[in-house]
Amino acid sequence: MADYYDVLGVSRDATQEEIKKRFRRLARESHPDANPDDPEAEHRFREIAQAYEVLGDPQKRAAYDRGASFDMDDLFSSFAGIDDLLSRFFGGGGGFGFDMGGRSGPRAGADVGVRVEVSLVEAATGATREVEYRAATVCATCQGSGSAPDVPLETCERCGGQGQLRVTRQTFLGATMSIVACDRCGGRGRTITEPCPTCSGEGSTVEDRTVTVDVPAGIESGSRIRITGAGAAGEPGGRPGDLYVEVTVTPDPRFERHGADLVHRASVGLSEAALGTTLSVPVVDDDPVEIDLPAGTQPGAVFKMSKLGMPRLRRRGRGDLLVEVVVEIPSDLSEAQEEALRAYAEASGESPAEPKRRWRRRG
Repeated sequence: MADYYDVLGVSRDATQEEIKKRFRRLARESHPDANPDDPEAEHRFREIAQAYEVLGDPQKRAAYDRGASFDMDDLFSSFAGIDDLLSRFFGGGGGFGFDMGGRSGPRAGADVGVRVEVSLVEAATGATREVEYRAATVCATCQGSGSAPDVPLETCERCGGQGQLRVTRQTFLGATMSIVACDRCGGRGRTITEPCPTCSGEGSTVEDRTVTVDVPAGIESGSRIRITGAGAAGEPGGRPGDLYVEVTVTPDPRFERHGADLVHRASVGLSEAALGTTLSVPVVDDDPVEIDLPAGTQPGAVFKMSKLGMPRLRRRGRGDLLVEVVVEIPSDLSEAQEEALRAYAEASGESPAEPKRRWRRRG
């Protein structure tokens, strides 16, 4: 698999805006219309588009940087041609100066975004959330047709029911023939003679919706879950948009998360670090476990507990739980503690400061 950073010609620390600008430039240069004598132009564009599909998405890019691989066969097999592929990234019109023929049918519905919060424990086990949002919904009266009940749609006279028109334009590349959506019926091929009284011919009404979302185990804060078709309804005949659920994982004071690994900082006393002890360590989605801390443990020592971290998202296995030892230095000693420490210092040949006098002679 090619290195996507090399394909786009950007550094690994490039910003998202730099990646976007570079992709637009390369896509323009490799467009088949600009390279009529180059049979490899379309292949180059597809390779560039594949790289941008990953690096242009912060979540996919982060996963790629961690070594994840992506299968783009499903993405590219769904496009009829290069124009379809360009519309995937730039929308109708190509987005950078090439005439892609505009949208080929009724406008699709808008995507909708919502946010949910889950705890770290829920992120480890998976969770279910019901999310509420407002969005355009298919009209219940006309079932999305936009026409009044019992009033049929008529065949568009302008496009003959095809929903498309052929248009010839002069560009810097010469005359180009393109297929555009009919400007009278909006690409539907049929027209409304009597609008629906409920939606006024729009085919949709704005309503409150509730959707149940399954949050997968191992999800990280900032990840988005896509629910296809759960967004706003499109124009009559157009596909609905998608619902994107952004997940926030709330911090857990017991752990610090690093991908699939968790760090737990365990505090011990001076004598426990020197003589050894047994620690009770929390596990994110299970009962605590005990570990034996050996004598002479140094501050900052880390003990790895394999496979007790977070599940790996949509992959097998788990990360590790790392226990970092924090040795607490007492700041307010009792008389007995001070005497014991001074006896230890004398036995060890150490020279601690003399005790400060707690009183002063008057006069």
